[in-house]
Amino acid sequence: MTEVVISLEIRELECFLVLAEELHFGRTAERLYLTQSRVSQLLRALEHRIGGQLVERTSRRVSLTPLGQEFVESLRPAYAALERVVASTQQKAAGSGGQLRIGFQGTANDQILAAVGGFQEQHPGFLVEVMELPLNDPFSALRRGEVDAAVVLLPVAEDDLALGPVFSEQPPALTVSVKHPLADRSSLDVEELAGSVLISVAPPAPGYWRQVQAPTQTPSGALIHRGPEVRTLQEGLSMIAANRGGMLLCRPTAELNQRADIVHVPVTGLPDSALGLVWRRGEDTPWLRTFAGALLDEQ
Repeated sequence: MTEVVISLEIRELECFLVLAEELHFGRTAERLYLTQSRVSQLLRALEHRIGGQLVERTSRRVSLTPLGQEFVESLRPAYAALERVVASTQQKAAGSGGQLRIGFQGTANDQILAAVGGFQEQHPGFLVEVMELPLNDPFSALRRGEVDAAVVLLPVAEDDLALGPVFSEQPPALTVSVKHPLADRSSLDVEELAGSVLISVAPPAPGYWRQVQAPTQTPSGALIHRGPEVRTLQEGLSMIAANRGGMLLCRPTAELNQRADIVHVPVTGLPDSALGLVWRRGEDTPWLRTFAGALLDEQ
């Protein structure tokens, strides 16, 4: 069997990634401080190396071919991982501790903040940053390399992501307007949600994840209507206050979002909600494992 060896030129890959974003040779050249002819040369060299056309160029527009689109989707996370390795090595060479970026959905609760504080105390040379993630997009920032790990609502069933510690398991509550027919109840069974409207989470969150946050039927199969789609928790709370539907929230989140125009009614018969720490598969660094341990220590 003949072994195929493919050499890689980082400049060609960088040029292609920028061109895939800009879809314009002039702007790509400006960003990379190159001439347009040099951008064209790098692209041709990469296409020759790949053995196929990656970009279609006409007098009016630049677009990716299907092969180019597939290539850029696979290349982006790999290139981002390479950049992180270089940056980490530079930090170590300079004697600095490094950086850990943690994303979170909704509200950074006391457990997350305590874990950040505990990690920072143990590793004062490390810079820990936290970043809020959209409710409707729990995984994209992680895949783009904008965060090293993310605290997200379960479930997580993504082939390219690894699930670490699970924590903050809490019973759910139905959050509704004070004008809602169920607002005066002290508690609800999940079957009593039949016929109600639940505000749903908009894409790009995957369908299985959206279904858990806003189920379309009760365990017995009774219909639950799907209401407006929202991208953030604050959008959801606004829809609730306008009596457009309810949302299932974990009790800590509900308690952190007390308002005069909404109420939170405990719901029985549903699994507890939970948070999980996730990261890109194969990229669980020692620092990330240490932070995961700090999360568990705060339970």
